[in-house]
Amino acid sequence: MFENLSEKLQNTLKKLKGKGKLTEKDIDLAMREVKMSLLEADVNYKVVKQFINNVKERAVGQEVMESLTPGQQVVKIVHEELMKIMGESESKLKFNPNDITYFMMCGLQGAGKTTATGKLARKLKKEGKRPLLVACDIYRPAAIKQLQVVAESIDVPVFEMGDKTNPVIIAKEAMRHALKHGNDVVIIDTAGRLHIDDELMNELVQIKETVKPTEVLLLLDAMTGQDAVKVAETFNKYLDITGVILTKIDGDARGGAALSIRNVVEKPIKFVSTGEKLDQIEAFHPDRMASRILGMGDVLSIIEKAQDAFDEKQAIELQKKLKTQDFNLEDFLSQLQQMKNLGPLDELLEMIPGLGGNKKLKGLKVDENELKRTEAIIQSMTKKERLNPSVINGSRRKRIAAGSGTSVQKVNQLLKQYDDMKKMMKKFGAMEKMGKKKGGLGGLGKFKMPF
Repeated sequence: MFENLSEKLQNTLKKLKGKGKLTEKDIDLAMREVKMSLLEADVNYKVVKQFINNVKERAVGQEVMESLTPGQQVVKIVHEELMKIMGESESKLKFNPNDITYFMMCGLQGAGKTTATGKLARKLKKEGKRPLLVACDIYRPAAIKQLQVVAESIDVPVFEMGDKTNPVIIAKEAMRHALKHGNDVVIIDTAGRLHIDDELMNELVQIKETVKPTEVLLLLDAMTGQDAVKVAETFNKYLDITGVILTKIDGDARGGAALSIRNVVEKPIKFVSTGEKLDQIEAFHPDRMASRILGMGDVLSIIEKAQDAFDEKQAIELQKKLKTQDFNLEDFLSQLQQMKNLGPLDELLEMIPGLGGNKKLKGLKVDENELKRTEAIIQSMTKKERLNPSVINGSRRKRIAAGSGTSVQKVNQLLKQYDDMKKMMKKFGAMEKMGKKKGGLGGLGKFKMPF
């Protein structure tokens, strides 16, 4: 989302970091460039003005001018001020501890409300909740069916009364249904329009008065830029929203909405939707987002992605196998499938400190077809071949190639990769043993397996 803005800010701040001393003129020139970059990214003008004033005021103060590394101090200030714009810290969902928690999802048509409703339900279910989805969009053709399809894919129930019943009555009946069936979280998918009108707003106000939700979450399309901020202002005026979920941030969005909303409507961004799949929703961390924008990386998000993608028991089992070199092709396949759950490699590289702004890595993609071919090759092997790849002779290789729709060359390539991995594991194991025996030897005594 912030690709262009990120590149421009990093280039501007790099010039400052290269100087031994900074003058007020240096900071003025840099801030002029930063201002233009933010305006081009579609950030609200008032927000930009306040941000630049805050940075300049701090940057020409003693903490920078008398610092040994003034350029780095300015970067630190910019980072802190970016965090302030976006809300400083994560804003978590509030739950009703003594009763059912109600979440009301609202927004314009096409913002991705129904999909986001499913994503939120999946996330809450993984956290041990028992969500119920409520179909209150009776106007958009097939809206109820869409919600049912999404809910079925994550095994979450839907309460609906067709498209002829008033949405306020549907919401009221859903409350009784949740109480009767033991649901502790109810997520109401409301109707949107292509534009804001009184009819839509009055209906939403009535639903809110009936349900008294703990959270009123506004879905905003990040692609719409400043229009998203105007929509947020209107919905907030009518409904007093509690937070925002930004959708479509994986598209060609300039990022202005994310940097403006918190300041303009004084409501936090709670989540960002990072793709079309139902697991692609992340809590919004202003500090981490500011770090990503400035190319400082986001290691904590990588760790969270890995924890979510990898099965803990499998990981412990794999660690044991790697240490004893008992790693077979079934384990290799399992790891490959879990690695795919981490998402695109280019997104992960953006989160690694120092790599985010590396132009050589821009646009780097993992060939999805290559991963599928590898899976097909391993799945075309017999159980015996997966557990003991050394039995795979020439005729077996031909059979596996034919079964996977690939070539013998591709099968050979995979087996070589597997052998290389085994050799590497053996070396790590030997280094660890040697370190223990020697009790040190250039730090090897403290050497640990990197898993």
